[in-house]
Amino acid sequence: MLENTQFLTETESIEVEKALLTSSEKFLTRLTISSFKLLQIIAQDLEISIENLTSEQIILWMEKDSRIKREKGEDQGILKW
Repeated sequence: MLENTQFLTETESIEVEKALLTSSEKFLTRLTISSFKLLQIIAQDLEISIENLTSEQIILWMEKDSRIKREKGEDQGILKW
């Protein structure tokens, strides 16, 4: 798995902050950018195109990442909270 995965770079965060959006819209924009990057990682890990990802595959991948963290430690999964 990838180490030190960054879902929103400082530059992207600055660009979002400069956008003429409300606070809620900025939050949604950051979430959307981060989600897109996570979907790219999931698709790459499953060796399929992002367009072919299904909800079931995303859920299974998230369960796998969660299991890795439980079994090997919080710092071993992709998602860091």
